[in-house]
Parts: sequence; structure tokens; C-alpha cells
Amino acid sequence: MIEIQNIAKAFHDKVVLKGISSKFEKGQTNLIIGGSGTGKSVLLKCMIGLVKPDQGHVLYNGRDFYNSDKETQQSIRREMGVLFQGGALFDSKTVEENVRFPLDMLTDQSSEEKRERVAFCLERVGLGAAARRMPSEISGGMKKRVGIARAIVMNPMYLFCDEPNSGLDPLTSVKIDELIKEITEEYEITTVIITHDMNSVMEIGQNIIFLYEGSKLWEGINTDITKTDVPELKEFLFSNKLLREMGRNV
Repeated sequence: MIEIQNIAKAFHDKVVLKGISSKFEKGQTNLIIGGSGTGKSVLLKCMIGLVKPDQGHVLYNGRDFYNSDKETQQSIRREMGVLFQGGALFDSKTVEENVRFPLDMLTDQSSEEKRERVAFCLERVGLGAAARRMPSEISGGMKKRVGIARAIVMNPMYLFCDEPNSGLDPLTSVKIDELIKEITEEYEITTVIITHDMNSVMEIGQNIIFLYEGSKLWEGINTDITKTDVPELKEFLFSNKLLREMGRNV
């Protein structure tokens, strides 16, 4: 479980996060939603240690990340897997080499152990036959699946996904959502997803927080979100529905 307590962050005179608190349970897909510039990505960066909050606490199974010694912080980081928005694959490395990279950097496993782990993760995301391909030789959806394989290769307790469906067509987006949810439940990972994709919200939103101008205005599950009486969330939902309808008519 991850718990965030009263997370606040400002850059110079611009307040980005205003005391955000929530709990993210293991085995669930926890979504952070909101429009552009609402603080979603900054909150994610605060959670994974890329940006230090001005106040508040980030607890990993009770361990306070920012009030721990360096050794504990490094231990928590090794328990994280991150799927970056653009995939962040190395163009000069094969699919297999991209997935193996964390093992090369962070473990002393033998070559055979690494090979077996990479093969397992690629098979798990349906890319066993693509191991020797280069990123330029695979589709956008396949790149996201490679990113997922790399994110889980260290057998993480915590999985963070930044806009996993960005740039993907609707059918591929659904498949990526299903894969993330399956992996989360199968391995009981605490998964946190940044998204503005309402299809993702309705299909896999087991726990959702809605940010608006740096504040948390709503928290709940996907079956309750359309019943909200929060005006800003209603507007967000309507705008996304309108965009989807426009997309269907193009």
C-alpha cells in the first residue's frame, strides 16, 4: 500500500499541489485524473522521488520515503516499476535489451537468470517473438507493452504508469488497460496510473482521485463517478465524452 499525506508543492510562486492525501491499495488499479496542468504528473514525481514535496509524507507500506535514510530510499526505489508516457525505450537496444536494462543496472543476476526473467516478462505481455526486434520495427502499442515488461522485470511491489494510452488507438488502449489490470491483480501490485482517458476510468478505475488546480476535489470508484455533484468533475467528464463523440464522427 502507498499512502500520501498532505502533499504540497510549489515552483517559485506557482502552487501546484495543495495538500493532497489518499491511499492506494495493493492489487488495485488506482487512477489519478484531471485536465492538463492540474498537478497529476507532479504528484506522480513526488511519489516516486523525482520531485521532493514542500510538505507532506509518502509512505510505502508504512515507510516514510522522504524521512528515511538513503539505504531505505534505495530499497523502496528498487521495489518500483515505472511505465513512462513515451515508452522511453532505447532506440539503439533491442526489445530484449531494453527489458533487461534494469537487471543489468540494479542486480548481480547471472546472464542466464536475466535471460529467463526477460523471456518470462516478454511472454507475459505477448511479445515473446519480438525479443530481437528494434523499437523502430514495432508498433506504438507494442512499445507500450515493452515498457510494461521492463517495468515489471524487477518484480516490483509498486507500478506507476504515466498516461499509458497516450498516442494509441482506442482498441490498443483497451488492450493496454486490460494488461495493466491483469498484471496488477495477478501479482498484487500497488498500481498508480496517471490518465485523462475516460475509457480507462470506466473500465479499470478501482480507485480514482480527481485533481483540479492542485486540489483533490473527488475520490471514489468508477461506478460512482458519473453520479458526482462536483461541478469541475462534471465538466471534465462532459468534455471527455464530447471529445470521444467527435472522434467517432471524424
